[in-house]
Amino acid sequence: FLSYTIDEYLLDTNLSLSSLTASRRGLPQKKMSENGISRPKVLTLDTMNPTVKMVEYAVRGPIVQRAVELEKELSEGIEKPFTEVIKANIGDAQAMGQQPITFFRQVLALCSYPELLNLDNTFPEDAKNRARLILQSCGGSSLGAYSPSQGIDYVRQDVANYIERRDGGVPCDPDNIYLTTGASDGITTILKLLVCGQGIDRTGVMISIPQYPLYSAALAELGAVQINYFLNEDNCWSMDIQELQRAVNEARQHCHPRALCIINPGNPTGQVQSRDCIEDVIRFAAKERLFLMADEVYQDNVYAEGCKFHSFKKVLFEMGPEYSETVELASFHSTSKCYMGECGFRGGYMEVINMDDDVKSQLTKLVSVRLCSPVPGQALMDLVVNPPQPGEPSYNCFIKERTATLSALAEKAKLTEKILNTVPGIRCNPVQGAMYSFPCITIPDKAIKEALEKGQQPDMFYCMTMLEETGICLVPGSGFGQKRINEGFVVMTILPPIDKLTILLNKVKEFHQRFTKQYS
Repeated sequence: FLSYTIDEYLLDTNLSLSSLTASRRGLPQKKMSENGISRPKVLTLDTMNPTVKMVEYAVRGPIVQRAVELEKELSEGIEKPFTEVIKANIGDAQAMGQQPITFFRQVLALCSYPELLNLDNTFPEDAKNRARLILQSCGGSSLGAYSPSQGIDYVRQDVANYIERRDGGVPCDPDNIYLTTGASDGITTILKLLVCGQGIDRTGVMISIPQYPLYSAALAELGAVQINYFLNEDNCWSMDIQELQRAVNEARQHCHPRALCIINPGNPTGQVQSRDCIEDVIRFAAKERLFLMADEVYQDNVYAEGCKFHSFKKVLFEMGPEYSETVELASFHSTSKCYMGECGFRGGYMEVINMDDDVKSQLTKLVSVRLCSPVPGQALMDLVVNPPQPGEPSYNCFIKERTATLSALAEKAKLTEKILNTVPGIRCNPVQGAMYSFPCITIPDKAIKEALEKGQQPDMFYCMTMLEETGICLVPGSGFGQKRINEGFVVMTILPPIDKLTILLNKVKEFHQRFTKQYS
């Protein structure tokens, strides 16, 4: 029975579309106008863009929608076996209680309402000076004005300076910097440039499994071919060059592999790639003529002893001209993760290396279509890459807050691994970095059978049952591409405050024991 798939079940039960409404089936719907004339809708499921229907985004899927419904029911006084919904499904740090960095918010407040600059002692002088510099670089000295499409020149220069410091002096040209609406905007923009061809010549893009669903969703929308390469769970979700070679060799039978995406530190698996691994990946990309996309938004989130973040650009240039002058690379960062957690400002940047000049002109044209990324997000990005310096009034406070946030995340990473690994039927690799754990759960055969009878993936059934019984919102690993016959995976953020995270983990432990006993 374990090999019995959902598709086979739906076929055997002859699930009919007749029970669906006309709109759900995509049939033309007639709408009666005031004069009594009916006409079918122009846009239906049959007439809409077919690639949009292929898009899935697990971190905001059915589980999260049900969690929102449960929150509403609790607010209406409907009794549940829990008093609150704990959303541990997404890396939204401040929604989980993480406090913003004081200096960042002070400067943004001053930029948003410049009249505050006239107050004498309310804000430190370095915050005022930074706000003045940012405003002077904005059109009309206002955050409300459009910026150049590539981003504010002053901010792009600061980003370039930051990259040079981070990478030990490797040069960075601000003309290679594009300020983006979070990292996601940059990633999808580069994918748009890459995707072309038809049939066996259609662009294929290699993505890790487990993967962050942005990648599969963007590839589906663009009609590109998704090429899966699997991370090695037995070796802390590391990358394996033999696995990359297998994936690209098989893909060449039906598409044209053109890009390789890497998330480092990993999302949702939390691994931190070693320098040797990065060198191997760069050599592989050079040999196979692949465009490298390095998602490095968690670069400050490294917790495990012996682990260190290495940027792909730094390693690339230290490997010498054979690689540094030929391998095409786009790297991405944002204000949403690390110690900042400023997801809502949608600030980010990408740097492009060795991009063809004519293609780069096309990239600049493409980003100009959306006019510019949010200017408050650009201002925040500037503060992230150029924070208070020693001797400035805000420096001590900044260092204290930054250190406290990262130390708390490291403590929670260890706590998560420790508690989950005490539960029979759950195993969890060390959370080396990022903001998530990706534990493997053993699902009893009876639970698998019931899940398939309901038309659900077993780990979706597991997570939905947990949500209904405990109020804990996790994401099934199948939404991240990881599927096994009698095991499932769940994505769990480590972001809740330590006391709430402890409660959450113990509830997960109790639920799994109860669930296993019920279906044994």
